[in-house]
Amino acid sequence: MEATGRAIEYRQATEVANGGQPPVNAGTGFGLGIIGESARLKRVLKQVEVVAPTSSTVLVLGETGTGKELIARAVHNLSSRRDCPFVSTNCSAIPAGLLESELFGHEKGAFTGAVARGVGRFELADRGTILLDEVGDIPLELQSKLLRILQEQEFERLGSTRTIRASFRVVATTNRDLPQMVEKGEFRSDLYYRLNVFPIETPPLRERPEDISPLVWHFVRKYAQVMNKRIETIRQEDMQVLVRYSWPGNVRELQNIVERSVILTAGAVLHSPSLSEPKCINRNVPPTVWTLADAERKHILRTLRETDWVIGGPEGAAAQLAVRRTTLLYKMRRLGIFRPQN
Repeated sequence: MEATGRAIEYRQATEVANGGQPPVNAGTGFGLGIIGESARLKRVLKQVEVVAPTSSTVLVLGETGTGKELIARAVHNLSSRRDCPFVSTNCSAIPAGLLESELFGHEKGAFTGAVARGVGRFELADRGTILLDEVGDIPLELQSKLLRILQEQEFERLGSTRTIRASFRVVATTNRDLPQMVEKGEFRSDLYYRLNVFPIETPPLRERPEDISPLVWHFVRKYAQVMNKRIETIRQEDMQVLVRYSWPGNVRELQNIVERSVILTAGAVLHSPSLSEPKCINRNVPPTVWTLADAERKHILRTLRETDWVIGGPEGAAAQLAVRRTTLLYKMRRLGIFRPQN
């Protein structure tokens, strides 16, 4: 009876904190902490379900902190390779001079400091999935070797002439504008097209505000349990501050704010001052500078969403943008814009 009473009390408290509605967690998060019920998030998860059973390369796009690695792991967990290795490589965190060895491996004596044979990430990912996190940061001189591996699924360790074959599925992520990098000569066009088989765009948190309340409660429960605290209520006005905030750091920023709030909370009501703190921090962020290609891509994407991705016809996106249908299709290809898979 005591446990039942606590459960009812907790439910009532959370309903009050969320404007009469209890917090809801997405039931399609694949057990990876992907939380939310927004249409944007559901569309992404549906794309994951469609592509996961195949062996096709997946390119996960999105801003920093939107959960691109979680989406990559979901692709692996729903595939036939789920019982085999998932090997993650952060291409931006490994020095350019060491990245080739990390990816392909090396033989003893291949370079100064190579005192033993090193097995590369692609070899470790045999029969499994390799995640190339922040693939846009791979140096241009290494991209040709990466292209060959993706096409042939074979490579040589540094210092060796023996060809190694491996079977792996590639998932790549990036927060960079790869089509723009291709135009500038900073990224190989053939590698971009090889990676961009099935693009999935993770939406920023500001575009799915209905997911903020479930995310807040998810992190409150997580950190309250770790810190042995019992937090039952979030004032509605404090939750509204969170929902209205633009979250430039996305889910990662929200997680950090909630953790800080739980640390500062002494009673059953989540500490509120730190909830409004991001508003102050945001005022000091310099304005974002968009290139012409960035602005054009965002404008076309917004129009396509507003027209439900109908391109032709009097009510289609081409008419709304005052361009011919063929012109719009050309611009979409040039800017790397593809209709989401339903």
